[in-house]
Amino acid sequence: MANISSADVDQEKANANTVPNVSGSHDDEPELKREFQPHHVFMFGIACAIGTGLVIGTGTALARGGPGSTLISFILVGLAVFWVMASLGEMAAFVPMDKGFGGYAGRMVDPALGFATGWNYFLKYGVTTATNLTACGLVVQYWRPDLNVAIWITIFGVGIIVTNLLHVKHFGETQFWFSCAKVLAMCVLIIGCLVVALGGSPTHKNVGFSYWNNPGAFASYLVEGEKGQFLGWWATMCIACWAYAGTEVVGMTFGETPNPRKNIPRAVKQTFWRISVFYILSVLVLGMAVPYNSDKLIGATRQATSAGASPFVVAFSIAGVEAMGDFVNASLLIFTFSASSSDIYCASRSLYGLAKDKQAPKIFAKAAENGVPMYATIAASAFCALGYLNASKGTAQIFQYFVSIVTVFAVLNWVAILISYLGFRRARMAQGILDESLPYIGPLQPYGAYYSLFISLIVIVFNGYDAFIPHFKPTLFVLKYLGTVIFILNTFSWKLYHKTPFYSPEAVDLATGRREFQEMETTMDVQRNDGWWKRTRSRFSRK
Repeated sequence: MANISSADVDQEKANANTVPNVSGSHDDEPELKREFQPHHVFMFGIACAIGTGLVIGTGTALARGGPGSTLISFILVGLAVFWVMASLGEMAAFVPMDKGFGGYAGRMVDPALGFATGWNYFLKYGVTTATNLTACGLVVQYWRPDLNVAIWITIFGVGIIVTNLLHVKHFGETQFWFSCAKVLAMCVLIIGCLVVALGGSPTHKNVGFSYWNNPGAFASYLVEGEKGQFLGWWATMCIACWAYAGTEVVGMTFGETPNPRKNIPRAVKQTFWRISVFYILSVLVLGMAVPYNSDKLIGATRQATSAGASPFVVAFSIAGVEAMGDFVNASLLIFTFSASSSDIYCASRSLYGLAKDKQAPKIFAKAAENGVPMYATIAASAFCALGYLNASKGTAQIFQYFVSIVTVFAVLNWVAILISYLGFRRARMAQGILDESLPYIGPLQPYGAYYSLFISLIVIVFNGYDAFIPHFKPTLFVLKYLGTVIFILNTFSWKLYHKTPFYSPEAVDLATGRREFQEMETTMDVQRNDGWWKRTRSRFSRK
């Protein structure tokens, strides 16, 4: 439990004549409810992160860079994401907030950065909603190619909107069961690919790591030779960022998580390890089961997002197990529906946090009696309409456009979290708050944060490499850098117009809200200690 100095207590007494609620609001209007259960929080990151980036994107990475480049990239980006999560967990466990990631940026660094971060998150998850909703329609077209994708976008769009209007406890429960289904499906796919690679398929061909020797571990992309192999590796780095995008969104649940100082560190550690195991094991077994120059793999990367585009289906097809296509497609439908539902959740909470900080219309800060920010959820749901662009243009092309935009938004989000953390750390040191006072401390910090920031920045700067090779492609260039331009413009326009301060370490507010959460957690501990489970455990321990 974090310590609070007498100065902190005096400051909070001076700021409050009434006892505020957990969100820090002093009015009687409905607020977000802290009724996400611990098991909801732990699985929410899986619900958001495991989707088309893993089941589809890994095939593109394998075809462009080969198994060696893909594995290296997923490990490097996975480490970067781990320290993003560790940085977020360290801040959020010390000062829990219900204003999303923009709230931390605005509190630890500069309100202008908070404004840009909040709107970046809102736009990112808004566009991602359309991306995953498009994927839902394309998945069903695997079975019914005769029906227009707009039909399925409408059906699934209504479903995810209704899910987001549920009480947060019920929403969390639906995401929990979706996550369980994802974990089960990924276990089947990973074990299946491993069995295939070790000779357990109908062909009884034990390939092991032979594909790492022939055709090789590193593929050339765009040009031949060593330069092409380097570009192949860099392509897998960008794809890995898209695949990992969303890992940090478990942080959006922290505003509705009970006992945050205890549950947040657990969620940060468990969520990452679960996801990293799935990602790294997946690319490892795929590299064993599928050669990067396979005609089936190259054909899959040119298809729309369905089972036919999945490298897992290619692996089973090469091994003579054709029936796995339907299983993969059904799994993809669960993945994409769950991800699109959580995308609206994240977008609505980002908009809610902006409105709480008076950086968006105040109507979006209103919550219904069940704790759902109704108007923010409706605004986030409007992004579903972007999916209808597929009705008039090639679905696969629109999907790739969305992916390009989402990747940049996602990495910008990581940069904002890391800059906020470094501001938090500087402020903590300047104000004499020792490591022992923190509920959670990330390993190897702040060096891990610097590593993650370095990886994120070079991806942002050089992710548009393929817009210049072999010739300049203006549409692709705009898609690769549009998010960065929007982020920079939002930051400086808000700063210039409102003349916001860049906080010195001594001026950062690290006191507000800390006592409220300590008192809330003390009450929860008393209730838990008086509960039937505690009494039963004590009875057995006395024996």
